[in-house]
Amino acid sequence: MDLISANLQALFKGYNTNFQQGFNSLGDNGSMYEQLSTVVPSTTSVEVYPWLKSLPRMREWIGDRVVHSLEGSDFSIKNRKFELTEGVERDAIEDDTYGLYAPIYEEFGRGSREHPNELIVEVLESNPECYDGQQLFDTDHPVLDEDGNEASVSNDMGGSGPAWYVMDLSRAIKPLVFQMRRAYNFRALMDLNSDRVFMEDKFLFGVDARANAGPGLWQLVVRSKQTLDATNYEAARKRLQEIKGDYGRPLALRHTHTMVPTNMEGAARKILMNQLTTGGETNEWANTSQLIINPWLANS
Repeated sequence: MDLISANLQALFKGYNTNFQQGFNSLGDNGSMYEQLSTVVPSTTSVEVYPWLKSLPRMREWIGDRVVHSLEGSDFSIKNRKFELTEGVERDAIEDDTYGLYAPIYEEFGRGSREHPNELIVEVLESNPECYDGQQLFDTDHPVLDEDGNEASVSNDMGGSGPAWYVMDLSRAIKPLVFQMRRAYNFRALMDLNSDRVFMEDKFLFGVDARANAGPGLWQLVVRSKQTLDATNYEAARKRLQEIKGDYGRPLALRHTHTMVPTNMEGAARKILMNQLTTGGETNEWANTSQLIINPWLANS
């Protein structure tokens, strides 16, 4: 291929097509993070989130309105920059062997689509501090009891094995937050007169983005590291559904989803999909939540 502008632009378009094919290849699996997180378009380097202390609900209107204001908070999530770059030798383009790189850029697209899923799992497994000053999964989340005294509420069932999660994903606000400042963008450096191309005799193709993830409402997710069986499933489900807001206000939490790593798929399907138990009795937990198999969760 002659290294003229029109040919180089055509090469970029071809690789960009490969990138888009990879990006779209995951289908609904690529949007797993959208199930688990409130997706926020970011407009600055750091987003500050004033979270509701409790999920609001209707009350009978007697007298003046009661204004449920968002609590001012310095809880914030800072955007991070990410990149993935691969060089193509000038000789490969001149010798018309540039097609060998097409699968690489298709994988770039797939990896870009998966990256938000990775960031969400990073939050779950690093267990950072959330808006109330406690870790996302903690035994000491401060909540006011019926008398206005501070009490500790737990969304962590303990245990020492791989983590699995029960969640309420039915609400507009989710257990996690994903913010996008700059979308995943495929770009190229193809100027023969650029310093980089001149020194390395390579054309560079890559993708970059600015984004990050963080904890949302801890009330909407319970973690367990205990053995995944019917007894522990029931206990985690009960814990989620019994979490209350300040002053003992019911939150009407619904256990909609259960998320497990790949090595727990069999145990999870046994609980959630088998109509009968091993002993032939009716399985009372069949179809009580939707199953999410998350390949990014740690298996050990």
